[in-house]
Formats: sequence, C-alpha cells, structure tokens
Amino acid sequence: MIRYLVVANQTLGGAALAEVIRQKMVEDDCSFHVIVPATKPGDHLVWTEGEAHLIARERLDRALAWFKSHGAEATGDVGDANPMLAIGDALIAGRFDEIILSTLPAGVSRWLNQDLPSRARRRFGLAVTHVVGEPFPVSRSA
Repeated sequence: MIRYLVVANQTLGGAALAEVIRQKMVEDDCSFHVIVPATKPGDHLVWTEGEAHLIARERLDRALAWFKSHGAEATGDVGDANPMLAIGDALIAGRFDEIILSTLPAGVSRWLNQDLPSRARRRFGLAVTHVVGEPFPVSRSA
C-alpha cells in the first residue's frame, strides 16, 4: 500500500487537489495522512494562534469527511505553522512514500515564495507532487 502525506491549508477541499487524490486512488492501493499547517490566516489583520489552529482544524475535519465519503483511508493532524516543520513532524511519526503538496498559485502563495516544493523534496528525499489550487473557504468567521 502506498502512503501519501498530503500537506495543504487554504487549498484543502479544492477541485485541483481533489482531482489528484482521486487519480492516486484509481492508480494505487493507497492511504492518506493529511497535515494542515496552522498558518496565520491571510485575510485577517489581527489573529491568534488559537484562531489559526481552529481554522486548520475545520479544514482538516472537512477534508477527512471528504476522504471518507470517497472510500479513502485517511487520517490527519493540524501541524506546526511552519510547513517544513509540519512535514518533518509527520515524517517522524510515520512512514510515507510520497508528499502531495497543495499551494496557492505563484504570486500569492507564501509557500511557493519559500520554494517549499523543492525544499521539501531535497530535505526529505521523497517524491513531491505539487498541486496548484484556488483558496477553498472556511465557514468559521474567526
């Protein structure tokens, strides 16, 4: 069984990531572990770590329900606000064959500005599938 580590925040739940997940499910017997880094909300001028964690938790819960509704084996956690640390923590806790990293488009993505896909590939030595998606709204008004 292939184990995928899915790392996403604002794009979690969007069509682009969902399509990649569906394709992986068709290609392989697989399972997923979703990490949602509790990054600061981009649309809030003032925020707390607690608010960031609540938003990440809502996204994670919604994603796990989606995985379940599509018959996928999936677990997940809210991760460190720093996505590299969140990935590293997940890799300490479990073994994965590939990272699926979903970001916003270039120009607006903080993760792309940090060159996260290339840095994760080099640092962790795993294949990284990079998905570019659009923001998927949360219902919580934190």
